[in-house]
Amino acid sequence: MENSEVTILLVDDEPDILEFLGYNLEKEGYHVLKAKNGQRAISMAKQYKPQLIILDVMMPVMDGMEACAEIRKIPELAGIMIAFLTARGEDYSQIAGFEAGADDYITKPIKPPLFVKRVQALLRRFQNEPDQSDIIVLKGFTIDKSRYIVIKDGVDITLVRKEFELLLFLVSCLNKVVTREEIFAGVWGEDVVVGDRTIDVHIRRIREKMGIDSIKTIKGVGYKFDED
Repeated sequence: MENSEVTILLVDDEPDILEFLGYNLEKEGYHVLKAKNGQRAISMAKQYKPQLIILDVMMPVMDGMEACAEIRKIPELAGIMIAFLTARGEDYSQIAGFEAGADDYITKPIKPPLFVKRVQALLRRFQNEPDQSDIIVLKGFTIDKSRYIVIKDGVDITLVRKEFELLLFLVSCLNKVVTREEIFAGVWGEDVVVGDRTIDVHIRRIREKMGIDSIKTIKGVGYKFDED
């Protein structure tokens, strides 16, 4: 995908940051949209369906955490990547961000070349995903990659992006034990630093939403999706 075909939604309540980051992305050929609060971001995401949303955490009207969580509830927006933009020293929990459905986070202030490289790395992960038209049929449920949903007993179950990617990763290693390190690299990427609890939270949510016990915890090692 060419840069000109990629739409990025920037969300921040500080006009200077919007202009600065927007200018550097537009210089690389990206189509940039801008919003000043989370409520407006949700409306624009529905209308334009960007490939990437870069979302400030602390904003008036609706903060980034709430906006991210709301976006992740909308099935047609399930495939959008979301990165939080956070200021150094902000009272920000990385776990809370990933629980809300974020794919990554970027700390500000950040130099333009590094900011652009972080965005490019995120988009590469988006563009290098396998064919989303595939349907995976397993005992008791079906995974529809094109819609980012799981179908169980005729009911659509919507997972947030990282939950869906984690489920896909475990299913791709069916009946095999995968270590936490392998999960981090395969789902979050080596450029993203996340804590052990992040995986545990996502696994718990998948189990609860799907009502399954197929994901087994292998103490001290990792997890296994056991279809037997």
